[in-house]
Amino acid sequence: MSVKRPSKADFLIAAEDHGYHLSDSQMESFLSLADETLDSYEAIDKLYAANVAQQPPKREYSKAPDADNLHGAWYVKTSIAGAAQGPLAGKTVVIKDNVSVAGVPMANGSLSLDGYIPSEDATVVKRLLAAGATVVGKSVCEDLCFSGASFTAASGPVKNPWDMTRNAGGSSSGSAVLVSLGEVDMAIGGDQGGSIRMPSAWSGVVGHKPTYGLVPYTGAFPIERTIDHVGPMANNVRDVAMMLDVIAGADGLDSRQKSPPAVNCVATLDQGVAGLKIGLLREGFAIPGVSDPQVDALVKAAVEQLEKLGATVGEASAPWHSGVAMNLWNVIATDGAAYQMLQGNGYGMNVDGYYDPDIMSYFGEKRREHADALSSSVRAVALTGHYSLKNLHGAYYAKARMLVPELTRQYDEAFKHFDVLVMPTMAFLATPLTAADAPVEEYVHSALDMLANTAPFDLTGHPATSIPAGLADGLPVAMMIVAPRFKDALVLRVAQAYELARGAFPKPPRVQAR
Repeated sequence: MSVKRPSKADFLIAAEDHGYHLSDSQMESFLSLADETLDSYEAIDKLYAANVAQQPPKREYSKAPDADNLHGAWYVKTSIAGAAQGPLAGKTVVIKDNVSVAGVPMANGSLSLDGYIPSEDATVVKRLLAAGATVVGKSVCEDLCFSGASFTAASGPVKNPWDMTRNAGGSSSGSAVLVSLGEVDMAIGGDQGGSIRMPSAWSGVVGHKPTYGLVPYTGAFPIERTIDHVGPMANNVRDVAMMLDVIAGADGLDSRQKSPPAVNCVATLDQGVAGLKIGLLREGFAIPGVSDPQVDALVKAAVEQLEKLGATVGEASAPWHSGVAMNLWNVIATDGAAYQMLQGNGYGMNVDGYYDPDIMSYFGEKRREHADALSSSVRAVALTGHYSLKNLHGAYYAKARMLVPELTRQYDEAFKHFDVLVMPTMAFLATPLTAADAPVEEYVHSALDMLANTAPFDLTGHPATSIPAGLADGLPVAMMIVAPRFKDALVLRVAQAYELARGAFPKPPRVQAR
């Protein structure tokens, strides 16, 4: 494909941004040099087309009729059969719509990607199919996945299965709802600030954010490379553990991975909690102006059940968990997302590994075409991040990243005394859905004000499982269990012990009425 050459006007804009002052003769020289360099771009385009590019496979898909999509959770339905045998044979799985399924449309909750059709399955999709699962569709996610609530998707709000006037949690909103309603056995979600665990909590299902780098992110649309996670969601711990065993492990493509160890979570799932030390994280409870006492009480009651099973319970502390961690996350997510997801069209540059040039090109054009339709939470990040990068020069991102090791050290210090840490996943109950035309401040705060307990572990990479711990005012409350990095099997083992002690969790009213 011929690459359009820059004009003098293009280089005047570039020169101004860099602070250059060019004479007319210098300008002509630089334009001539650009013409030579762009010959290489055209050569690379031909080589890529001949050696790497693929055509999307032919796969059937359809939009779910409104009557079958009352909660707004389905993006498209399909039926892609996996291997005839395997640990997930007979299981149906829905894929969060920021994860590529070849030949099936992908929107990432946004008009800026709507209509894009990937040519290759994401690594997690390949592994699920190889393990025998059937991919039955794509689930709606929030606009570019930048919301912990469920009202920002371009397709409309995703409604809580327990109360359709409330948020289901985000950004893996559709995944959680479809699992909760029993329309699928399991789901894939993504997590940069809590986006697996938050919708799991408010929708009443089990969700696990793996250790950073354990599961390859290859083929999922990124937000910020240092906090990107993808992981499993299901109605019970065993299915989550089975999924994690299938999708974990290096794929040789994802730059986030650094030789992760092998996992076999199912093998130790039923070993119980006798002899384990559980730390109630002080800073995760009674958060001033945030925590609901009902939520704290139900989570502490859940821990009491673990104590009856032989665990020892005490109080743990990580002083930066409260307040400081969110300041770190705000800087990293704002500058990082503006730099990579927006200015870098998802993938950014400067690292080895997997890139998807087709989606970068498609998104780069469409996000400008549909700029005014982006959610206010995305535009807030775009504007503040652009200002910060241009005027603060990325220095505050660098400062935040240099402070993350201290936050990590505080949790690791707590793990010297406790095997796992426990706190509420969400500090308060599911909130009412916010109107799409709400004032900007209300819109953004209601999309992002629930990350206090979840986001810190995206920064530090510790594995964390959210599991339902009871109902308050008819809405699910969840307990979050956190362990040292790469001890995902331990987190799920504790969750399994609690699930067995708790018994079957109630189904949402709509499911009960069937």
